[in-house]
Amino acid sequence: MGMNFLIDEGDGALICSESLAGERFRLSLERIRMMAAEDCVDPACVPFFRYAAEWILILLDQRRMLEDGSFDTVPLEELQEKNRALYEDILPDHYQNSWANPGYAISRTGGELGPVLAALMMELRSMISLVYEGDAERFLIRMELLLEVYFAFVTAYREKKEDADPAKRDADGAFGNRSGQAEGMPPAGHIREKIRQFLEDYAADETLVRVQRSLVGGSLPERIIGEWYTPGDERCLYRYGAYVSDNERGVFSYLESLDEETVCRMADTWTEGFRIGFEVTGKDLSIRRRAGILYPVGFERVVRRTVRNLKKIGLESVIPGMQGNLFTQHLGRGGGGFSTTPANPQYGYDHREDLALFFNDVLRSRRMQALQQAYAELEDETALYAGPLVMETFGEKPFSPVMHEGYARFSGSQQKKIARCRQEADLLYDQAVIGRQRSFTIIAFPIPEITTGYEDGDLKASFDEIFHAVIDINTLDYMTYRHVQAKIIDVLDTAQSIHVLGRGDNRTDLTVRLQTPQDPARQTIFENCVADVNIPVGEVFTTPELSGTEGLLHVTRVYLNGLLFEDLAVRFENGRIADYSCGGFPTAEEGRKYIEDNILFHHETLPMGECAIGTNTTACAESQRLGILERLPILIAEKTGPHFAVGDTCYSHEEENSVFNPDGKEIFAKENEYSLLRDTEPEKAYFGCHTDITIPYEEVGLLAAVRPDGSEIPVIRDGRFVLEGTQFLNRPFE
Repeated sequence: MGMNFLIDEGDGALICSESLAGERFRLSLERIRMMAAEDCVDPACVPFFRYAAEWILILLDQRRMLEDGSFDTVPLEELQEKNRALYEDILPDHYQNSWANPGYAISRTGGELGPVLAALMMELRSMISLVYEGDAERFLIRMELLLEVYFAFVTAYREKKEDADPAKRDADGAFGNRSGQAEGMPPAGHIREKIRQFLEDYAADETLVRVQRSLVGGSLPERIIGEWYTPGDERCLYRYGAYVSDNERGVFSYLESLDEETVCRMADTWTEGFRIGFEVTGKDLSIRRRAGILYPVGFERVVRRTVRNLKKIGLESVIPGMQGNLFTQHLGRGGGGFSTTPANPQYGYDHREDLALFFNDVLRSRRMQALQQAYAELEDETALYAGPLVMETFGEKPFSPVMHEGYARFSGSQQKKIARCRQEADLLYDQAVIGRQRSFTIIAFPIPEITTGYEDGDLKASFDEIFHAVIDINTLDYMTYRHVQAKIIDVLDTAQSIHVLGRGDNRTDLTVRLQTPQDPARQTIFENCVADVNIPVGEVFTTPELSGTEGLLHVTRVYLNGLLFEDLAVRFENGRIADYSCGGFPTAEEGRKYIEDNILFHHETLPMGECAIGTNTTACAESQRLGILERLPILIAEKTGPHFAVGDTCYSHEEENSVFNPDGKEIFAKENEYSLLRDTEPEKAYFGCHTDITIPYEEVGLLAAVRPDGSEIPVIRDGRFVLEGTQFLNRPFE
């Protein structure tokens, strides 16, 4: 794997850099060109294969531009047009008639075959990254997959009975019966098997590339610092092959306008948070050699400074490329290194479970074997990985997905198996990077889209004002918060439980049982969280005792992982989710399915892994003043009220590390009944997910510490901090 493209001096065609693969490439490309012009398959499928062939040719034309150097000389407008051409068919205005849309594919070829062809088109779309990374062999195997599927259709059409019923078709050749299939098409199971075999055959090669690029690295950091980036020139945005929208262009232009001190402040906060994360947990950063950088396209100026900062503390940077394909779907940690605004969020939502079409026990086993082999082969290198520095963006217009029947979805048995796969993958990752000795940090900034899509008068600020406000939020004085949060922890350490009541339309009535320290004089229940791994500052958190944690957690409206949940209600029994619902759907069952897919992640239940009190009232008040509260990412939103996470604890895979608060007390409550099984039954210890659900201050009627004698000490009442010594936190609301 990993051979490069070359231009053949004979006819100018692109080939592979090795002779045998080069001949395969040449023959495949010749057949692809024929496919684009012929009609040897069922008429309903001719458009699919012609489009797929033309897609390959478009990609190779863009690679040729990179090979011959014309990328650096063509007008910027042409680069923009070529970038748009890569995403044209999945943009909202064209998606209804795209073969990448499962619904459209179903309407043309039937309910069995349609989702399979749409999934194949999604896999072909992943070839964009291969073109821009110059990975000719991985490009080639996908061309060969397309041709293998094509020949199956050619064969089926040749064998079509002469007396096929013409009434099965409408005037333009579309197949009318969504549940059936024309005689001139191969069985859907036959095509599924070809793609499944492809996923099995190349699992080892693809997984090795994924792990290597995620944890060991390549040349991308040097390219960003050197050849790609020129101050003021947005041409570098198109070097990735990723979708470039007004957000990426806008934030790049905005950052270029900032003074160097502000840019340094952003990068230094990010890298210093990463360094402090090792310091406060007593981990030795000096034994690590690399750190990952996961960032949004458009922030290159900040990333350059970040790469240099990491070098100063002895770390090389690892920036993975785009990795979204069927091989990586539902495979745990180790994703792509850069991101952009989705060309169409609905497209991603529609394809989120495409793997269900091909997933069986054999493929499951092959994926896990491939992951084990990759980590074993790279064992000496992955142990040098210090962890990722993650930059997120926020501000996109709220997205509420449309749910469709007939699209690829995991069955009940598949859901259990894929959840188990994610758990196993996370355990393998943790062993490979020696998770107890690594760390991470996360920070978030807005994108220009945050100023659009509001009702008149809701938005109260410009992008410049919003951006600078977020910089200020990310760099608040953590010493001040550390002192105030210590007062809250002193009271919570005397409590047996926490009682939370909603107010107004919020129906929360929840009791969270706290763990009991073995040595209260030197141990504490809650961690005093300042701005290190989790920027910005502002929360105290603990791992609850599951037994005795009971009641209803309710939020009237919240965004989780970019998805809107209205009237979200989660009921706990013995610390585990016992029931759940949300509004915004025609039926209650659809709301439950939405939660199962996007909060439970196909687990039958999840425990409450975290109980926390966010204290960053500045972030809350500023967001309210600016009118952007609903668009905050979880990273900031969780600091703007009490929040409760379902899934793994905050100390997942790091339970045995000693963690201390600034006052010297050791954190006692780091694990629960599940994580205690990590040595004896590791498959039951972790869930591979952690979702924070925040109750906004204005929806909190009471949050009180309940002592063993039943007496209550209010910490928050009617959305304001009332504990002595914490009134400082209410000032931003004034």
